[in-house]
Amino acid sequence: MANSSRWVGRVAIVTGGSAGIGEATVRLLVKEGMKVVVCARKLEGLQTLAAELNQNKAESSVLPVQCDVSQEAQVLEMFNKIRSEFGRVDICINNAGINLGNAGLLDGSTESWQQIINVNVIGLCICTRESIKLMREKGIDDGHVIHISSFSGHRVPGSSLLHFYSASKYAVNACTEGLRQELRAIKSNIRVSSLSPGLVETDFNKVAMKGDFDEFMSSKQTVSPEDIAQLVWTCICQPAHVQIHDILVRPTQQVH
Repeated sequence: MANSSRWVGRVAIVTGGSAGIGEATVRLLVKEGMKVVVCARKLEGLQTLAAELNQNKAESSVLPVQCDVSQEAQVLEMFNKIRSEFGRVDICINNAGINLGNAGLLDGSTESWQQIINVNVIGLCICTRESIKLMREKGIDDGHVIHISSFSGHRVPGSSLLHFYSASKYAVNACTEGLRQELRAIKSNIRVSSLSPGLVETDFNKVAMKGDFDEFMSSKQTVSPEDIAQLVWTCICQPAHVQIHDILVRPTQQVH
């Protein structure tokens, strides 16, 4: 594995960073010496996280930014702040994602479908486009883009509550390969990776599953957000000639 010290002092952006996998990833990147721009739709949790991680530091390591990645104007404004504060970005971790109730394929609402696509796919693509644009402006040729996808992007779950969400994650995996091909076409050494977790110990599907969520989670073994954050770091720290395309990770006891 390459020396991780090359990332000390460099800049990462983590979307959906106020809880779960995003928060765990921010904590790990700061521990490893990186500066982190963390965004989410609500600012309060981000400010609390930033205050904790910036405590007793001469120079801030975390910049919290309120941003709904489904709103292009907000994403572009966030990148203006990144340019002003740091002048660069080296790593983009697209973690923001949603699943909603009333999103089945037979009876789901068009509004729910649009929201899922706007966050999980279009928002991810906007953040990726703007990150790579800034990397190339600054001559950063060893940057890295990481998409947090899902096991549901590799197989369709049995529950109708997850079918449209699954479709959005299949799209994320297609975007991962498409981006890899486009980067190779321009002879860029910027890398792209995807991580596809199974059941993770978060509240992510609480909205979609409603009253069934607590019972469902209590009966299942899960991996932790910290487990996924460590795999993000594993991708980042590979030697420059090694690109991890996708990691599928699930609890040992998960059946499907």
